[in-house]
Amino acid sequence: MTDLKEPLIRVDKLSKDFDVGKGFLTKGKKLRAVDGVTFDIYRGETLGLVGESGCGKSTLGRCILRLTEPTSGEIYYKDTDLNRLDKEEMRKIREKLQIVFQDPYASLNPRMTVMEIIRAPLDVYKTGTRKEREEKVLDTAKVVGLREDSMYKYPHEFSGGQRQRIVIARALILNPEFIVCDEPVSALDVSIRSQVLNLLADIQRKYNLSYLFISHDLSVVKHVSDRVAVMYLGSIVEMADKNELFQNPLHPYTQALMSAIPVADVNVHREQICLEGDVPSPLDPPAGCRFHTRCMYVKDRCRKERPPLISDGNGHYTACFLQDNHC
Repeated sequence: MTDLKEPLIRVDKLSKDFDVGKGFLTKGKKLRAVDGVTFDIYRGETLGLVGESGCGKSTLGRCILRLTEPTSGEIYYKDTDLNRLDKEEMRKIREKLQIVFQDPYASLNPRMTVMEIIRAPLDVYKTGTRKEREEKVLDTAKVVGLREDSMYKYPHEFSGGQRQRIVIARALILNPEFIVCDEPVSALDVSIRSQVLNLLADIQRKYNLSYLFISHDLSVVKHVSDRVAVMYLGSIVEMADKNELFQNPLHPYTQALMSAIPVADVNVHREQICLEGDVPSPLDPPAGCRFHTRCMYVKDRCRKERPPLISDGNGHYTACFLQDNHC
């Protein structure tokens, strides 16, 4: 299903800075939430994006869709440079680029019925007649597992899982090619998560969709992703095929994350790597490797130079001087 020759989304050296005000301690400073990120997403592929809270995952997803304007870098959808589009041009192309937010209730208008919520994108783009739009809503609702007799209810009348199905239907109604899934199951009960994840997988196979799947739950990412990128303090430190990454993590930060995954088999012992210290502030990131303040293998070079993200030749990318391909 994945076409490695034609990336659907290309991100090149993408960065996002936020002004943090004019306070005494922050005057003139900027918070760099995303720092020079580069990757491709191919047709039909799910790229998982993991990292600690505050590392810039959600900001990166919003920048790709230009819901948040990036500070620098390039974003391509097929051959179209999204950064060069004006608001009207971006509005037209955004029907192919959608997002599913983390909190399904916060992203739904409580004063609108389910029919109105799912139909809203069709109304904005003036697609077909009103009758045709409502027929499309019913067809899409059926795809995501919503009953026809629930179309005139309001969001508060549904469970969290059902509300997330409404959000997915709204994202799907315009026949997109790429969807950013921003922690789409983290606000749901554990018993409901697998249903929503299976729904996303079924929709992907049916419509050949591409996903950027953002999550802090490594078990979920392993289940849904084709490749996984690990993010730390605004930068990608490792990226590889999911099986390769989980079986052979190379970056010390990735190794620490993997060691924290619970093991179901009581006979299997895994020693957890406990990182010391907190994530440095993006207002004042450390020089050199961003991870060196918490790394047990830190060398003098790590404190002075920033390692680039380099491939081992087989699609496993790592930003770490410990690897031979950085020497």
